[in-house]
Amino acid sequence: FLQLKQQPQLAAAEPAPLRHVKTSAVIAMATVRACGFIVFRRLAKTSPPPNIEYLLLQTSYGEHHWTPPKGHVDPGEDDLTTALRETQEEAGLCSEHLRVVDDFVWELRYEVRGRPKEVLYRLAELRDAEAAVTLSREHQDYRWAPLEDACTLAQYKDLQDTLRAAHKHLT
Repeated sequence: FLQLKQQPQLAAAEPAPLRHVKTSAVIAMATVRACGFIVFRRLAKTSPPPNIEYLLLQTSYGEHHWTPPKGHVDPGEDDLTTALRETQEEAGLCSEHLRVVDDFVWELRYEVRGRPKEVLYRLAELRDAEAAVTLSREHQDYRWAPLEDACTLAQYKDLQDTLRAAHKHLT
């Protein structure tokens, strides 16, 4: 896996996919890797811009934090497959429900209980804004929220920055 920072865009070339790595201090040990989607939906065209809402899930464990669907990469699994599997397991949304936005990838690095973790987020649009979300046992609630409400729910600055970058990419 290549760790790329946001690439400058050349005037004459196609825009490069947005890739960003946010790094905090980590110690040298096995890194836990997770992937997921920032799932968004566009409301009816009659809604005033911006008409985008983001899906956040509230965990049923720990501090009950809010997060987009994500989870650990299984052995032999690629990042996109992980994101699709985890979104289906955690929110009941499968690949037929989603349109993956290919030119956005955002990576966070931080520690969880003293272990380094990296999370790769992609963007995925819900094809049918009214599609039902079905939670797994890992989550107790979900919410569709406009950007600033989603950032308030997210609490962590790195995740807030990720949501804002996704929003900027979409608008």
